[in-house]
Amino acid sequence: YNSPAEIMEEIASLTPIYGGMYYNRLEKAGLQWPCLDINHSGTKYLHKNKFSRGKGKFSAVEFKEAAELPDEEYPFLFTTGRVLYHFHTGTVTRRSKGLNEVYPEALVEINPQDAQELKVEDGEFIEVASRRGKIKAKAKVTEKSGKGVLFMSFHFHEAAANLLTNAALDPVAKIPEYKVCAVKAKKH
Repeated sequence: YNSPAEIMEEIASLTPIYGGMYYNRLEKAGLQWPCLDINHSGTKYLHKNKFSRGKGKFSAVEFKEAAELPDEEYPFLFTTGRVLYHFHTGTVTRRSKGLNEVYPEALVEINPQDAQELKVEDGEFIEVASRRGKIKAKAKVTEKSGKGVLFMSFHFHEAAANLLTNAALDPVAKIPEYKVCAVKAKKH
């Protein structure tokens, strides 16, 4: 491809709901899909009054516990996620001086009761360990985390949260269970 416009042209040629979406049209005023052909004005609402097949289709999913839950040796539930200021592993956002000033390092969010039991103060280093490894980062004592739950973002390679997570696979989707595992923690 020589330009993003060429990529958009290929998408339009292969995907009926993007059939009329070309860069020159997008640059003028923007378009909302479906936009079926070059003369179509776009669609203000995808499903204004009803779904294309009538009613929406919902499927109940049976609850399945995580492969690894807290126990005596690893009493905390560890979960990972994102923070507003960084994206994925931070390869781009961590190069931004402004974003790094707002959120410069990995933090372990811990409930005040858990912090008190571990004798950890806000800003002190805490070691978090799972059956797969251990990392250290500063504690952020906060009510945002429930008692027994530790949270970390996965944006910082210096404290790579995913070193701790469980690679157990979902039997259907084959997606690793990176969002939850059992850990222990102590003041570092």
